[in-house]
Amino acid sequence: MTRHFAGTLRLEHVGQQIILKGWVQKNRDFGDLIFLDLRDRSGICQVVIDRGRGANDETVNAAKEARGEFVVQIEGTVAARAENVRNAKLPTGDIEVVATSVVILNRADTPPFAIEDDTDAAEELRLQYRYLDLRRQPLTKNLMLRHKITFAIRDYMNRNGFLEIETPILTKSTPEGARDYLVPSRVHKGNFYALPQSPQIFKQLCMVAGLERYFQIARCFRDEDLRRDRQPEFTQVDVEASFIDEEFIYSMIEGLFAEIFPLAGIEVKTPFPRMKWQEAMDRFGIDRPDTRFGMELVDLTSWASDIEFAPFKDAIAAGGSVRAILVSRGASFTRKRVDELTEYAKKLGAGGLMWVKFEGSEPNASFKKFVDAPTLDLLREITRAEPGSLALIVAGKTTMVWDVLANLRLRVAREEGMIPEDRFDFVWVTNFPLFEWDEESQRYFARHHPFTSPASVEDLEDPGKAMARAYDVVLNGIELGGGSIRINRSDVQSKMFAALGISEEDAKKRFGFLLEAFRYGAPPHGGIALGVDRMVMLMARAESLRDVIAFPKTARAQDLMCDAPSEVDEKQLSDLGIAVKMTP
Repeated sequence: MTRHFAGTLRLEHVGQQIILKGWVQKNRDFGDLIFLDLRDRSGICQVVIDRGRGANDETVNAAKEARGEFVVQIEGTVAARAENVRNAKLPTGDIEVVATSVVILNRADTPPFAIEDDTDAAEELRLQYRYLDLRRQPLTKNLMLRHKITFAIRDYMNRNGFLEIETPILTKSTPEGARDYLVPSRVHKGNFYALPQSPQIFKQLCMVAGLERYFQIARCFRDEDLRRDRQPEFTQVDVEASFIDEEFIYSMIEGLFAEIFPLAGIEVKTPFPRMKWQEAMDRFGIDRPDTRFGMELVDLTSWASDIEFAPFKDAIAAGGSVRAILVSRGASFTRKRVDELTEYAKKLGAGGLMWVKFEGSEPNASFKKFVDAPTLDLLREITRAEPGSLALIVAGKTTMVWDVLANLRLRVAREEGMIPEDRFDFVWVTNFPLFEWDEESQRYFARHHPFTSPASVEDLEDPGKAMARAYDVVLNGIELGGGSIRINRSDVQSKMFAALGISEEDAKKRFGFLLEAFRYGAPPHGGIALGVDRMVMLMARAESLRDVIAFPKTARAQDLMCDAPSEVDEKQLSDLGIAVKMTP
């Protein structure tokens, strides 16, 4: 006899004598006839223990004792179920295993929640007992899919001449962007390592080293506020190559996706559409647009410029804009619904939300006393409004207007069922600004990272207008990855640091080894990093990243199972030369 996985048994196995090992999902005891549903990572199959079909007293007694989550070993023969008792809901529903032996390998306490596909147990409880939660088939299947994807990635990269190279986990803190996780050094008291936010510098040094094509399925760490698609530690496919341009990256990644997404039954059509950053912002208000549905933004600034309405006039006078989205059938929205959307817009930073309902012969507007009928008719033409439509309008600083309308667009689309759930739209977003201005600190930050190549070196003289050789790949409104062609000259890199307000002394202290490396012949190079967790989440049609990570953190960056982070004893702190100071 050989061991089989329970969920793999089919009619072609009928007559085979097999061994199964796993957990009892359910026990149905009818005296001399007992049914056990046996579960392992592959699925569930039904086991029959029947005195009339050869089961002895020892086998029957063991089957009677077996309860949910007991670990058992079954020996028996695969048999076809009678037509009238087949279970179409199970992949193994056409067969059952007639047991000749049942051995209890280990007993189990009653678990704190039912190990079922559809559980109503609170997520906090499931995370506390994650090892039990992972027994549920949806999570098990997600991890099996993740394995298939990472295995296929390695195969694809290998076939295309990339070397898998591990880079350090304990490295130097170079704060620029998200906060680092710091690791104190016992040997060098008062000094700290940082966990890598990305292997960025090391993969560029691999290019300087002449390794030409590098990849790594890398663990990365960022101490930042969490969201549905963020975790403090995450996995990315890190890619870098020498003597290439943007087209090489586009082709490589599209080829990779064309191989891995079909593993989840998702067809990938290449090449992907491309959209410049400015176009994405103007049409969707966001640089990771969900292109599965319309309701695109409409610029009404010119139309609003002659209207004597304070929100419009003030926005335009301050250099801002007036923009709208058009909601089909939105004229039927109740006053309460529009008020809710208005409050949502205000929470996002808008001063208010104006609206126009196109119903009947004369549109109705929230600012109707400031406009005449011809002006509203012109708005109808500009927005191409059909009868029954609703225009939602925001005025103010353009970045705020983009953000508010982008969020309104997604909220309304979800609530109205406008998003086709089983459609997958890829798009490249290109031609990003190199910098973004931060009002609070009154300085420029690198939109991607400080190693991104400008479109031209001269652009660095005017950071506000500088463009980047950067690109993001987006799927259904979620950024799967981003990258760029890198700076490969020390003089250009120094100018980049200067534009970011990093002094020559500080640049040497933080990045001196990289600048030094560039002096010895760094080739033109570029790359991209793809979020494995996000890709698997989308491919598995999961609701959260936590559903595709074996042992995730909560939204507060806690591991409820291990109770981490946790306090450490005074001796450990003393060895590290650390004293803890609690602040309010």
